[in-house]
Amino acid sequence: MRKKLLVGNWKMNKTPEEAKAFALSSKELVDYALAHDIDVGVAPTFVCLQTVVENANKKMIIAAQNVNEHDHGAYTGEISIPMLKAVGISWVILGHSERREYNNETSEACNLKIKALLASDMTPLYCCGESLEIFEKGETKEFVEKQIRAGFAGLNAEEAKKVVIAYEPIWAIGTGKSATKEIAEDTIAFIRGVLASLFGEEAAEEIRILYGGSVKPGNVAEYMSQKDIDGALVGGASLEVESYHQLIEGMIK
Repeated sequence: MRKKLLVGNWKMNKTPEEAKAFALSSKELVDYALAHDIDVGVAPTFVCLQTVVENANKKMIIAAQNVNEHDHGAYTGEISIPMLKAVGISWVILGHSERREYNNETSEACNLKIKALLASDMTPLYCCGESLEIFEKGETKEFVEKQIRAGFAGLNAEEAKKVVIAYEPIWAIGTGKSATKEIAEDTIAFIRGVLASLFGEEAAEEIRILYGGSVKPGNVAEYMSQKDIDGALVGGASLEVESYHQLIEGMIK
């Protein structure tokens, strides 16, 4: 049985002071979620990571929003795995649609980062998803399959089981639109099938796959009612403790 997972992607929001306030206010909420068999986490900006680590419930997952695959070097503006580990970070979001669009991040680049993270005993949260144009053409599955195959290239089954996937249709991120639970389930079930073809049924059944794309307290329960959806990667609705609490409540129902 796959454990439910809620991760809040804060994107470029919150100062360290604001992040500290959230971390302190969410301590009991983390215990509440875990008591209902839900893992919870947040992904602050780089400048807020240490603040959240120092002030949050120690059982909360704290993820970075990106990382460089190299341990060190002349990579201006980049952050390395050893730097993240030094401040207590063990999860990293990779391949978010905004980084793919604004920073030209490819699935192949994510693959290098996934391998580097796994080699350092860290957890990659790998994002995939299609644009509105691809969705309307009916090419979602073909597109997402390419992202999965490229991102997981060269991994064995044991390594693949350590990766978390988030399916986020680009047309539903920050637009107020959201895929129906049926569309989300159909695509995520398809992704699980691709994973089974690559790594076997047993491994595919262990990999947690989240849905993201305008997930809110009012619709999270719908997604969680689906067989293959294991949780949510949430943007704006994760920025305030109260709405984060409501998301957890929706996942419990």
